[in-house]
Amino acid sequence: MRAIALTTIKEREAFFMALYKKVFPVVARYVSRRGGNEDDAADIFQDSVVIYYEKVVSGDMDCKDEQAYLMGICKNLWLKRFNNGKNLPFNEQFDDLIAEDKPVQPAVEKLMHYLENAGQKCMNLLRAFYYDQLPLKDIAALLGYSGERSATVQKYKCLEKVRATVKQKALQYEDFVE
Repeated sequence: MRAIALTTIKEREAFFMALYKKVFPVVARYVSRRGGNEDDAADIFQDSVVIYYEKVVSGDMDCKDEQAYLMGICKNLWLKRFNNGKNLPFNEQFDDLIAEDKPVQPAVEKLMHYLENAGQKCMNLLRAFYYDQLPLKDIAALLGYSGERSATVQKYKCLEKVRATVKQKALQYEDFVE
């Protein structure tokens, strides 16, 4: 309720920053324990702050504890987001899996594309480790690394390249359109 009483932009900004520092870690922990990540927590928290502010400005709210009120909003928003799709009939949930006889192929092609973008050396290293299940000592000898530690570091770098590419591509508009 204090937010509406704050008249200057600086006072309001300071209030919301303090609220963020106090409440966001609790929200992040809550979302994380329920299968979400930091981005999910940030989205939920942002939405809850907007709802909170709109309620305060409209006068529809009488609250003594902003933290508890925001947590309540966050929990409700997370449950709504988490339950999206869980209330669908069985057929609708699994239509994509049943509809075609080649649902895995596009995912495999996409993964191969990401691996190819990481480079031939990375692809060979990751294939030897994950597909052939060779020990890192053998991989180091096979691919010409100075030792097991070098192969481990290179494997990590390759995985990071692939992760970065996947993360970058996942944020593109086309990935959200069917």
